[in-house]
Amino acid sequence: MKKILGLALILSLASFSLGYAFAAGKTYQVTGPIVEVRSDAIVVKKGSDNWELARNASTKVTGDLKVGEKVTIQYTMTATDIEVKPAAAATPKKKK
Repeated sequence: MKKILGLALILSLASFSLGYAFAAGKTYQVTGPIVEVRSDAIVVKKGSDNWELARNASTKVTGDLKVGEKVTIQYTMTATDIEVKPAAAATPKKKK
């Protein structure tokens, strides 16, 4: 009985952490040739636009980043600051 309870506890914790990982945000991707490589960002050509994506020490890189190499980048969009502004008050209509 203790083994079943232990297994149920482990499975519930695993499912909770897995659900939390997927709730972190939607993942997107962009593919194209590298235009510029910096320690804090990479610039990729997508169509006629240059896409600059930030990167840091935790960004996983497989291969050698060189200008002209084709890459596929996985990224997420995360809000860093949100400021709420009050809605404009409706002006009352004058009755005739």
